[in-house]
Amino acid sequence: MTKEWQSVDHALAYLARADTIPHRTEGEAALIEEVSPDCKRILDLGTGDGRLMSLLLLRCPSAKGIAIDFSPAMIARARERFHDDDRVRVLKHDFSEPLPDLGTHDAVCSSFAIHHVSHDRKRSLYQEIWEILEPGGVFCNLEHVSSPTSRLPQRITDLIGDQEDESNILLDVETQLLLLRDIGFEDVACLWKWRELALLAGVKPRA
Repeated sequence: MTKEWQSVDHALAYLARADTIPHRTEGEAALIEEVSPDCKRILDLGTGDGRLMSLLLLRCPSAKGIAIDFSPAMIARARERFHDDDRVRVLKHDFSEPLPDLGTHDAVCSSFAIHHVSHDRKRSLYQEIWEILEPGGVFCNLEHVSSPTSRLPQRITDLIGDQEDESNILLDVETQLLLLRDIGFEDVACLWKWRELALLAGVKPRA
């Protein structure tokens, strides 16, 4: 991950504008629908302040979760959110490096995080996610993707009211779906999209 996310100011600036991202709640709702309420173990990659994990636990009240992030400020916020919830472990990890041994999971989810790693790392991270998913488990990635036109990125910036994050390494939807299919995911699809925001998902086949 890039050094910007080690900066408290950078992380807090993102959190301050996170709720202003247009249609974000629609994407989150679409993601949550893909996770079974019976899910027992959830991994949240790039948890930020724990927003997505909180929503997933409402959907899956008997689940336990692991929430990882690279930013000290984000980790502090997430730990504050879950300080009295023993269902959640908050861990520091830079997922531009291989994932640590976190066991297996029924769902691996991410929200606006994976686009900060290189394209090569996206491919290897997707492979690692496949390996730690239980058969029938789902991977859901609500993501900032590259645009097929040159106009839309500026339009997104205008709507959010902030400058483009220099740490973004965006990849188009089609390429990412192909990566997931090549690894072996099934039911791979873009389940929701608005401009450069997209929900990419796939399921690990049952044995």
